[in-house]
Amino acid sequence: MTAALPAVPEPAHLDPSHLDLGYSFCPNDTFIFYALSHGKVQTPTAIREVLEDVQTLNDWAGAARLPITKISYRAYFSVIKDYVALRSGGALGRGVGPLIVARAEQGDLSSKTVASPGALTTAELLLKIVYPGVKVVRMRYDEVMPAVERGEVDAGLIIHESRFTYPQHGLIKLLDLGAWWETETGLPLPLGAILVRRDLPAPMQWALNEAVRASLEYAWAHPQQPKVYIRQHALEMSDEVMQAHIDLYVNDFSSDVGEEGERAVQELYRRAVQAGAVEASEWPLFVEATR
Repeated sequence: MTAALPAVPEPAHLDPSHLDLGYSFCPNDTFIFYALSHGKVQTPTAIREVLEDVQTLNDWAGAARLPITKISYRAYFSVIKDYVALRSGGALGRGVGPLIVARAEQGDLSSKTVASPGALTTAELLLKIVYPGVKVVRMRYDEVMPAVERGEVDAGLIIHESRFTYPQHGLIKLLDLGAWWETETGLPLPLGAILVRRDLPAPMQWALNEAVRASLEYAWAHPQQPKVYIRQHALEMSDEVMQAHIDLYVNDFSSDVGEEGERAVQELYRRAVQAGAVEASEWPLFVEATR
């Protein structure tokens, strides 16, 4: 039942002619990176897009495959020696968390089987914090709801656009893990970050941060321009779901994580260490401005 993971390539040498930027097919990513990948904003070097699902990007980061990449915060904590997060381009917020869904009420999930979209997702980290004894079956995120519908698992952990479509599959919400996090901590939930390799020069890291910020600002200023590009990679979504996805996951934290966002990431990291998911580290979490 567990989907086969993609082969992780060997670490690549940096190409002086361009930098590969990995991000997902999700509307929030294609919205943010449209201008950057289409030459609409200034970049410190040529950028080449590499679109993949988040689980693949998480796996590739373990081999430092890409110099710039989207990744879940949970996965970031495992590769923090090789990568540092940009302040711009990520996904944090309120009302954005993963949901646990099922065909019917399940009661305590501690001994139940739950389909997860990946070991390195923030969603699974939260699930295990709330239900330490849960039995996890991992599969690609778009296979979770069908598995729940067929009764192959007791419940499913859903992310991305599934948050908007699960009622169409006859499923009910058991728990909003984002709402749980907000009640527990009073902080926004960190979901995904944009990372750069730590071996890139500090001025390059900051220039890339500013390029991502400029790309998002361009999309906000010209919201019609990215739509064809977004639609190319969101073929199974209605226009309404596509826009709802952007409106939910692209916000002020995407422009700059800010002090509150930093505290949220630090708290998630602390809890990941406390849960034994990752080891503690002294590496700085975010790039710093350079003159």
